[in-house]
Amino acid sequence: MDVKLFDSELKVMDVLWKEGDVTAKHISNVLKEAVGWNMNTTYTLIKRCIKKGAIERSEPNFMCHALIHKEAVQEAETEELINKVYDGSADKLFAALLGRKKLSKEQINKLKKMVAELE
Repeated sequence: MDVKLFDSELKVMDVLWKEGDVTAKHISNVLKEAVGWNMNTTYTLIKRCIKKGAIERSEPNFMCHALIHKEAVQEAETEELINKVYDGSADKLFAALLGRKKLSKEQINKLKKMVAELE
């Protein structure tokens, strides 16, 4: 994925990922409730996402459609985090995540299964 989205733009995208195609007005209403943004702020961010190729606009009613999938953004953001903070080493990121939280037996078994599938 070569589209870089900022946190504020990701909030707009998150509405589309959760709810599917909706109007800009609907996105504005959701984000007003969730984060207190006014309509102008939300519309500006939607237009930025359109310009970046993340959202497609159609009529009637300024309908918005996500052009990029959440999984692609998660993958790109994870890759950037690994490269920026963990010197490109996924195992360092994994160790840091495991060292920060007490995991349940179920979570540990899930991780073991994921690792086994990689081998």
